[in-house]
Amino acid sequence: MLDFADKAVLITGGGAGIGRETALTFGRLGASVVVLEIDSTHADGVRAELDGLGVDALVVEGDASDAATVAKLAEAISERHGKLDVLVNNVGHFVTRPTPFEQLTDQQLDDIYRVNLKHVFLVTRTMLPLLRQANGPASIVTVSSIEGFRGIPGFVPYGAFKAAVTGFTMSLALELGPEGIRVNAVAPETTDSAQVPLDRMIHESQRHNIPRWIPLGRFGRPADSAGCVVFLASELAGWVTGTVIHADGGALAAAGWYRDDRDAWTNMPVIKGNSTRPAARNEVS
Repeated sequence: MLDFADKAVLITGGGAGIGRETALTFGRLGASVVVLEIDSTHADGVRAELDGLGVDALVVEGDASDAATVAKLAEAISERHGKLDVLVNNVGHFVTRPTPFEQLTDQQLDDIYRVNLKHVFLVTRTMLPLLRQANGPASIVTVSSIEGFRGIPGFVPYGAFKAAVTGFTMSLALELGPEGIRVNAVAPETTDSAQVPLDRMIHESQRHNIPRWIPLGRFGRPADSAGCVVFLASELAGWVTGTVIHADGGALAAAGWYRDDRDAWTNMPVIKGNSTRPAARNEVS
């Protein structure tokens, strides 16, 4: 049920992080892999890895939010495979640094939309004719974010567009269900990758607290989300559509944004004593 031989899989943003691990995982499972990647260095890297695994791979450099690029990609997939079995919409990014909503420019809003939602619409719509030619039931999986399911101060449009991915997933699942095309999403918590390098984000003096921040005791790895994507695309999930898997180590069940003692927003605890007992006299409560 995890054999993707004779299956063609497209991963957008497949050159780094979750996208790269997803491409490699599908390749190891026998799929013919197509990667769309905007960064040339990342494209070269994943191409070399796929070639090293002996995977039938096509790596194309380009922007998933550009209509002409996506149309040419669809033509290339049609010529090479004649169909598409799995589409993974993986592209996404905060785009800006933390910024109050009222201070965002029109250009910034457009960029956040383009990188986090527009390409999902564009790529999915363009690839639907190929998905209808799939070798058996086809599958669409979009990589979203836990931030679509909780508030995220400083990144309001990002959170809004990630929430929109859920609505898109549910509604398109209803439209395409009668054709046997399943539509799902994966919503990861913070994942340690080239895009979000936790070793540079968390000071060494605080890393011993990581097991307290996530119920399963660590932040995500690209393989965690890649595994969810592969599951949703496989026969094991043959009766799953219109849903979102939370690849978050239990964080959504436990976490909430709050302000620390400097009045800064955070979702990482400031450890000053144990919440299960009263603070000692020499501790700050």
